[in-house]
Amino acid sequence: MPRTTDGDGTPVPQRLLAAATRLFAERGYDRTSVQEIVEAAGVTKGALYHYFGSKDDLLHEVYARVLRVQQERLDAFAGADAPIEERLRGAAADVVVTTIDNLDDAMIFFRSMHHLSPEKNKQVRAERRRYHERFRALIEEGQESGVFSKATPADLVVDYHFGSVHHLSTWYSPNGPMPPQEVADHLADLLLRALRP
Repeated sequence: MPRTTDGDGTPVPQRLLAAATRLFAERGYDRTSVQEIVEAAGVTKGALYHYFGSKDDLLHEVYARVLRVQQERLDAFAGADAPIEERLRGAAADVVVTTIDNLDDAMIFFRSMHHLSPEKNKQVRAERRRYHERFRALIEEGQESGVFSKATPADLVVDYHFGSVHHLSTWYSPNGPMPPQEVADHLADLLLRALRP
């Protein structure tokens, strides 16, 4: 049975994900071997296959772990007892911050999604669709209550905001002039301005 932790107490799955994320970001998914991942993580191939069935599973988990956090946070914003404008702004800003906080994961995913097996690709698309539908429901709630304009269909508003989010990994630099929260505030404000009646 593979060890569940290493000498410093880090669980083996986390070591594998950290090594895979770093290597995928540096070299690309297709140019990184399973052997390189296990060597960087300091574990055996047996340990990798115990926790992840394949390199494909590692790629999926790199993205899925971020999306799980984002989904939980969106659900909290959506279910909060606050005005719709406040809930949408919070959700819109949060997805920017959590994407920037996980920029390597986002870059790897959008650069390498086509390497996923058809089954995993379908699963990821379903997970993203669930997130986008919950976000769209907030917009529709605001439109139905008259707080937001109905001039632009909610689907297009979602695509507009997430187009910006998905491109963060191509231009945002942690060493740049704007911290994550400032970028998030600007993009959330743009979204709300676009929705005002």
